[in-house]
Amino acid sequence: MNVLRAERIKLFSTRAPWWCAALSVLAPIGFTALFFGLSGAEVTANVANTQLAASAGRTVALVLAVLAATSDANWGTLKLTFLAVPARVPALLAKGAVVGSLCALLGLAAGTGSWGLAQLVRPDADLALHTAADWRLVFGQAITFALTGIFGVGVGLLLRSTAFSLALALAWTQLVEGLVLLIPRIGEDVYQWMPFYAAAQFAGGDFTRTTLKLSAPLGPWAYLAYFAAICAALFAAGVYTANRRDA
Repeated sequence: MNVLRAERIKLFSTRAPWWCAALSVLAPIGFTALFFGLSGAEVTANVANTQLAASAGRTVALVLAVLAATSDANWGTLKLTFLAVPARVPALLAKGAVVGSLCALLGLAAGTGSWGLAQLVRPDADLALHTAADWRLVFGQAITFALTGIFGVGVGLLLRSTAFSLALALAWTQLVEGLVLLIPRIGEDVYQWMPFYAAAQFAGGDFTRTTLKLSAPLGPWAYLAYFAAICAALFAAGVYTANRRDA
């Protein structure tokens, strides 16, 4: 418990995580308000559309997680942590648990907040959670945000450099996954196995599949398991390397 408490204190000791936490919730909610407020009758007001900006929130949560993992190495607190907890793995696991838990709360706030605000903006629309898929889209944000946090911590532990880690993470989410579609013949097939595309198939926030009318090879829960496996593998690799090299 002391290790978890220490990681929580370190996480919130600077302003950056606070700003990232606020933006990861406010960005999806703000987009949803604009979307439902400005869209006309030709746009269907349904539960899925309340989560169209979920990917933006996940991207900010990824930034938060990377900063949480790399700030220790940059400020020298990682060495102090390992002096206090000679068994490094528990300390690293605690960092993943704290960041993942925070991201889960942010995902829950973003998902339910977007859905709730959409009902206020469009009170005439039927946005009730009628089906299991509707519940998954709204409350599943907590799961995908938490896994995104684990993903970010893994990247940060592997690379340690804040600039390099952020550049790689943002380039992947904002550029590389989209550019895969440009690969001749196999682009669409490869794209459907990208990690954050998989996250979007579980909890929404993806325009591309609808626009291109892609036929996903997996169902939502299978995509979640696939995304979770990637995040877990990356986090495990980060813990392994951090445990073996000098602080």
